[in-house]
Amino acid sequence: MTGNPARAAVLICLIGLAAALLAACTHAPRATGDLGVVIERAAGRLVVIETTGSTILTRVPGLGDTSHASVVYSRDERFAYVFGRDGGLTKVDILRGRVVGRVMQGGNSVGGAISQDGRLVAVANYEPGGVRVFDAQTLAQIADIPAVAADGSTSKVIGLVDAPGNRFVFSLYDAGETWIADMADPAAPKLTKFTRIGRLPYDALITGNGRYYIAGLFGEDGLALLDLWNPEAGMRRILDGYGRGEEPLPVYKMPHLEGWAVAGDIAVLPAVGRHEVLLLDMATWREAGRVPVHGQPVFAVARPDGRHVWVNFAHPRNDTVQVIDLVSRKIVATLKPGKAVLHMEFTPRGERVWVSVRDEDKVVVYDTATLQPVAELPVEKPSGIFLTARAHKTGL
Repeated sequence: MTGNPARAAVLICLIGLAAALLAACTHAPRATGDLGVVIERAAGRLVVIETTGSTILTRVPGLGDTSHASVVYSRDERFAYVFGRDGGLTKVDILRGRVVGRVMQGGNSVGGAISQDGRLVAVANYEPGGVRVFDAQTLAQIADIPAVAADGSTSKVIGLVDAPGNRFVFSLYDAGETWIADMADPAAPKLTKFTRIGRLPYDALITGNGRYYIAGLFGEDGLALLDLWNPEAGMRRILDGYGRGEEPLPVYKMPHLEGWAVAGDIAVLPAVGRHEVLLLDMATWREAGRVPVHGQPVFAVARPDGRHVWVNFAHPRNDTVQVIDLVSRKIVATLKPGKAVLHMEFTPRGERVWVSVRDEDKVVVYDTATLQPVAELPVEKPSGIFLTARAHKTGL
């Protein structure tokens, strides 16, 4: 190319710009519906995955202590809010694969929730206790709700979930209380408190329709139930004394109530310190049976159609997953994904389930019809798996 050097430089720039525009037009933007993240608990990273081809897209570092991290999503599924054990709240753009916001909001946090309208993100804290609420766009703090119990003591907060009407519901572990925070005025939350719900609530769930909040009790055999349609009735005990008269077993890992399994009017819950899952009749809130299992259950997670429940277990029997058929109420498969199975997550329509295997540094993907593995991905010390479909489910 000869002649005027300035003209040549302009021409080169125009050619480059045209090539960039052509590339932008010929490559469709990436959608989020089949995406998700896996926590690399020892590395402080997220692994962004896609479930159509069961592949890893990228890794996102800089998330602090992710040893007990959990995730919620923005309503457009683009942003993952990561709650770190070190008190960090991190906003990750999973399409661009990078951190776009991070605040150190506490010293030890154990989870969080996003409001029904997607504008508020709340974090549950062990240290300093209480709940802190942030603007989902900017991560600016909007409200601080100290967990000061009726007797004046402070408490760790667990079981924080979102509820319809832009409310958050959570429990005070040390105090045995459950609170509702109405965020109609985000800067001045309206609190409704229920005291003496039972000893040491350790985790909680909310039903998919947002009506019932259930807190598991570590200090007692039983659970506490709150009907959010009729909160004036207060909380009541269900499955009271399900282990009465039997020698308690040492508890190696607390079970999780999130992701509980429902088929029709029957719910399946992991029993604390027992080698069984409990069947709960949701019409009467009474026990409807039990299924003996391989060990102490941690998660009992329903396939989206409710037919099968997948259960993993605490140490030392944590290399196993069992599949329960809720029609026959029998175990139909015992699988061995590897050492230290920590979490399971179904794809939205249930054709696959992703299983994290911490001590073998892998995630295994199973076909839920054949119960056979179809993919295996290298992930360093994986724990929680969170798919973007959670963005549209209450309590997840």
